[in-house]
Amino acid sequence: MEEIKQVIVVRTDIDMGRGKLAAQVAHASLMSYFEANKANKEIADSWLRTGEKKIVLKVDNEDSLVKLYNAFVYKKVPCALVSDAGLTELPPGTKTALGIGPWTASEIDQFTRALKLL
Repeated sequence: MEEIKQVIVVRTDIDMGRGKLAAQVAHASLMSYFEANKANKEIADSWLRTGEKKIVLKVDNEDSLVKLYNAFVYKKVPCALVSDAGLTELPPGTKTALGIGPWTASEIDQFTRALKLL
């Protein structure tokens, strides 16, 4: 079977503390996992059995994050866009992160290969 991975994309243009950033990445990972499990349980289970590979990448603005999200939705790759509740550091509705997969690496890489590691 092809490599299965999850990618989390985080915005770097907003000021988040380390704990806030970690929470947003965790939200993206879980939300996206649940979407992948609904779309294809076999892929999600394979990811769990093989070490839960995750890669965290960065973008520098909301527009880039939303464009990525829309591209994956169009391609029917499970993903989840995190919008902050606004209870602590950020205004309500601030889009902070995008979880993609777990899914096949080839389908994720077509839109993320140019992004840099966080």
